[in-house]
Amino acid sequence: MSRLLTLARSLLAPLLPQPTSAPPTPTISSYGQNECGVPMEAMQPIMEWVFASLLNAGYSGTSHIIWYNDAAPDPKLEKAVKDGIRSDEPTLLYRCGSRVQPPPNGYYWRLMAEHPSNRIYQLEVKEED
Repeated sequence: MSRLLTLARSLLAPLLPQPTSAPPTPTISSYGQNECGVPMEAMQPIMEWVFASLLNAGYSGTSHIIWYNDAAPDPKLEKAVKDGIRSDEPTLLYRCGSRVQPPPNGYYWRLMAEHPSNRIYQLEVKEED
C-alpha cells in the first residue's frame, strides 16, 4: 500500500500547488558605519526604517547607505556613492556630522523629511533647467 501511495504522490506532485518562495526583499549595503560615531544600537532603528521605506516603495533590489561624518571624511565613501549611481540603485546618506558629503556632479542630496532625525538624505538627479 505504501508503494502505491508513494507512486501516486510522485505522479501527482507536478499537478499540486507548490509552496511559493519568499518574495524578494531589499538588500542594504552599508558604508562608513564604523567611523561615523553613531552607536550600533542607534543604527538599528535607522536601518529598520530604511528597510521598511524600501519595502513600502516596492523596491526589492540592492540599495546603499553612507554613514558620513564631515569631521572625518573618507574618500572610500565617494566611491560607494558612485557605485550606487553606476548600478542605478537607491543611495542614501545618514549625516553623522553637521554637513553632508558633496554630491557628484549632476546630483543633489534630498532630505528625507519623513524620518524624524532630519539626517537621512537620498541621492537624486538634478533636473536640467
